[in-house]
Amino acid sequence: MSPHNGDLEEAEGRPPYLHCMIAGGLGGTSGDMLMHSLDTVKTRQQGDPHMPPRYTSLGSSYLKIFRQEGIRRGLYGGWLPALCGSFPATCLFFGSYEWSKRQMLDRGVQPHLAYLVAGFIGDFAASTVYVPSEVVKTRLQLQGRYNNPYFSSGYNYRGAADAVRTIVRTEGFSALFYGYGATLWRDLPFSALQFMFYEQNLSWARQWKDSREIGWELELLTGAAAGGLAGTITCPLDVVKTRLQTQVHPEAAAGIAATPADTATTGPAKEGHTKPAAETTGQKLQKRLISTASPSTHTPRAGAVMLQTSSMITGLRLIYKAEGIGGWFRGVGPRFAWTSIQSGCMLFLYQAILRKLELHMPLERRELV
Repeated sequence: MSPHNGDLEEAEGRPPYLHCMIAGGLGGTSGDMLMHSLDTVKTRQQGDPHMPPRYTSLGSSYLKIFRQEGIRRGLYGGWLPALCGSFPATCLFFGSYEWSKRQMLDRGVQPHLAYLVAGFIGDFAASTVYVPSEVVKTRLQLQGRYNNPYFSSGYNYRGAADAVRTIVRTEGFSALFYGYGATLWRDLPFSALQFMFYEQNLSWARQWKDSREIGWELELLTGAAAGGLAGTITCPLDVVKTRLQTQVHPEAAAGIAATPADTATTGPAKEGHTKPAAETTGQKLQKRLISTASPSTHTPRAGAVMLQTSSMITGLRLIYKAEGIGGWFRGVGPRFAWTSIQSGCMLFLYQAILRKLELHMPLERRELV
């Protein structure tokens, strides 16, 4: 297939922007909801301030949260802000991605570079929505049920709306964007590489099948391979981001260690939503920047080096110095599996929904020039 014919085929296959945004929103939200309970478990593991840790292996942690706290307030804690943030964020991502990609391709930009840059632009646009929702979601995931008698996280909100009000009132509106820079450091390269790999995989699959329809098996495989490879390459950034956002101040850690796990049963203060006895510790814990926009699968090991920096570059250097190249890729196996499953499901649903929308909501396509 010549490059010129490939460009024509790409242009002829362009769905309307509205279809891309709807399909992306539904596909991305479905993928996020599918993985939410596992995301909750990883968030508990990463943000656990207790020594020794209350949550160890993924399987045992999953069962412990399920038995102690159930599904809605336990494994699916924070599902509402996740849902409210995921749909508009993925709508914004796919709309921005498709628009910027097409603009660059129509101006003769090399396709791989167009896909890469469009992924950056799409994720940057989506971050304005998903980072605030992830801050709220992650705190509710870490907290679990209100007045949780099984786990002291430093957070104690009655629900999503109460969490937003309390965060804005006590910490300021900017607190909803905690970890924004670190999140972009990880997620922009991930999204850019993911969609560059996906577009290339899709092109190879269509050439191999000699058709735009490649079948559901290859649709799943192309998306999963793209997400898994991008997740593996960006694993060092995920490691540093997680360390930066979950490391607990030494005094806060000591305070938690001295606080029984069941102290939450005594009830919250009327105004602060944390017990007066743990107020100082709670305030220090509030400064753990643990937003995890797109799931992080790295769990810092006990005794891991304290980075004491806000710089990703310095963090990479410190981890390499203390732990070698293996420290950069700690948790790469779970990250590969996680990003493969999430990406495969999201992009498969994206293509499937696009076909349904084309059938039931036909819109005029852009005319070729």
